[in-house]
Amino acid sequence: MIDALKCFVTVVELGSLSKAAVQLEMAVSSVSRKIDALEQELGARLLLRSSRQVVVTDAGERFLPRARNVLAELAEGRSAVQELDTEPRGLLTVSAPAAFGRLHVAPAIASFLQRHPLIEIDLHVSDEVVDLSARRVDVAVRAGVLPASDLVATYLSGMNRVVSASPAYLARHGWPKSPEDLLQHQCLTVNGRVPPRGWWRFKGVNDYQPLPVKGNLRCDDTDSLLHAAIAGAGIVHLANWLASDAIVSGQLVPVFPMLPIARDDARRRDPNEPAIHAVHMPGRSNQGKAQLLIRHLKEYFGSPAYWDLAMERVGAERQRRP
Repeated sequence: MIDALKCFVTVVELGSLSKAAVQLEMAVSSVSRKIDALEQELGARLLLRSSRQVVVTDAGERFLPRARNVLAELAEGRSAVQELDTEPRGLLTVSAPAAFGRLHVAPAIASFLQRHPLIEIDLHVSDEVVDLSARRVDVAVRAGVLPASDLVATYLSGMNRVVSASPAYLARHGWPKSPEDLLQHQCLTVNGRVPPRGWWRFKGVNDYQPLPVKGNLRCDDTDSLLHAAIAGAGIVHLANWLASDAIVSGQLVPVFPMLPIARDDARRRDPNEPAIHAVHMPGRSNQGKAQLLIRHLKEYFGSPAYWDLAMERVGAERQRRP
């Protein structure tokens, strides 16, 4: 029955008996017989097959998600048994925001796999907030304020924003002395979506509402805004974890004195403030491996996070106008 389910799901996904046979390393006739047996067992026609195409019937459409769930549960059960071994093994599916995933999660995962070479990780980097249940995601790294949910959340790091610009831009246009002065500068802004939380907001300024800054460059990708700022296009207001490398290298400089790093747990873990979290679903069979990865991420990022410590080390005098 399990082999028949695999054949059915693979044929549907690939749209071809021959392609499914190649992937399953079976003869086409064997795949066809497995599906015949499954249809006989169910008493319903799942696929309409011809020499040119495979069409899923209404019964097949209704059966398909259940077949996928059975195979997924079987894989998780196998993984749960394997976790009884001293050395963790098996597949973990992980998602992360695009820029944060590239800069920080991927290197952390590379380090994790060096420690645990029998584990495989399927990493998805996207700014889409994925449904962990629908996508079978074991661990999701999320940036921002977490909405209320049944997911188990682990705090990894705080987030704040840094107003910065290239030395060349500031040499041409001068240094803003206060947040209100930003209204007279070229500011690089987000276009085409809701601005990130805290974007162009400053405590004690404009009732903590976003300043109506303007500039001749707008973009829907903050990583692109970072590179535009480095090239001298204007002033940018980016997350600490995104701007850190450019600030440490001197490609960008903070426009205003940076806030001291929060070392107090209560301040760092205010649920109303944006932060980096790892979330997972309770009760999943991969929970042991998921917790292992989450602990590694927390250790790898550090407390305070390594990107904040790197900016702190460049020195307060370098971070402000002489």
